[in-house]
Amino acid sequence: MAENTDPPSEPLDGTESLNRSRPPASEPSPSASASDAPARREAAPPAGEPLRSAPTSVDAAGLLGAFAAGAPFIALVAAVETFIATALLGVGLTVAPLVVALVTFAVYTVDHVADADADAASTPRRALLARRYGDQQMVAAALGYGLAVALAVAGGPLALALTLLPGACWVVYASDWLPDIGRAVGGAVAAVIPRGRLGSGVGSTVADGGYRHVPRLKDVLVLNSVVVATAWAAALTLLPVAFAGVTAGPAVAVVFAYFFLRSFVDAELPNVRDVEADAAVGVKTLPVVFGVARTRWLLYGVDGVVAVVVTSAAVAGLFAWPLVAALGVGLAASLFVTSLAGRVDDASVLGVAPDGTYLLVGAVIAGVRLIG
Repeated sequence: MAENTDPPSEPLDGTESLNRSRPPASEPSPSASASDAPARREAAPPAGEPLRSAPTSVDAAGLLGAFAAGAPFIALVAAVETFIATALLGVGLTVAPLVVALVTFAVYTVDHVADADADAASTPRRALLARRYGDQQMVAAALGYGLAVALAVAGGPLALALTLLPGACWVVYASDWLPDIGRAVGGAVAAVIPRGRLGSGVGSTVADGGYRHVPRLKDVLVLNSVVVATAWAAALTLLPVAFAGVTAGPAVAVVFAYFFLRSFVDAELPNVRDVEADAAVGVKTLPVVFGVARTRWLLYGVDGVVAVVVTSAAVAGLFAWPLVAALGVGLAASLFVTSLAGRVDDASVLGVAPDGTYLLVGAVIAGVRLIG
């Protein structure tokens, strides 16, 4: 589901997507990009164009549209993904889609409020909404996560742990928790051991009393997208199993691999839009390190692996062929979206389009279940 890297995809007016990374934030680290959303970051302004602050006023309809295009849309996509996992696993429909939707809504709402200042340039209406109604949105997020936890308690210990997982991963992934720990440890070590006594490499990056700075996970190349993809794939795949109370079979591993790989693609695509902004602030992403063209081919390869995994599972009898065909429609759409990377001027396309592929798959699977 990853903001879909770097919790870990961006609906409508450029808001980040689910597959994001994309999972309260303290002050952004010096190397952070314009947005700290878990799955996907907001579009940066065109090169040479000055940053714009959020408008001080806007019509009510515009604010409502910005809100609906943000966390609520991402929550809807998360619910559809959980429905897809439920169908692939062959378990009965449970409250798992609702729980995932509530958790997603809460995580991204908190992220939008916490990053209102950073988002002012890319999504001014949403930033204004977060500034003006931040307290109300935080209350809504708390109520949403609280309801999700209450439902998860009824599902058992595994359901509860999986419900808490995305929020916990966001704290580790996008907040300054790890850097703060690193500074504290570095200060303590520096107080008793002179700099350089631990080896020539220690202190090569002067920070925190002369000891090496600990980065946020979202600032670490590839690991950022892997963390986001893992957290969302685990929740999407295992919550339906936990609530249904069934034993996990071999299909679980395949479904996890499907959502992990697809979430990785969804987390990296928005980085293509932000390549210049990320490079300017020192954030390393695949497009920054390898270039847009090579990144595009790498993501083609990831979707190719997904196709092989899903087809192999169907041949082994784990999935019905109509379900595989539905996933194939989504993969074809994903390949098309990936082909647009670096070739479209509308920055929001690479945010909303990947999420749209799941809505397409969900619609096809719903049709298959109705017919057959």
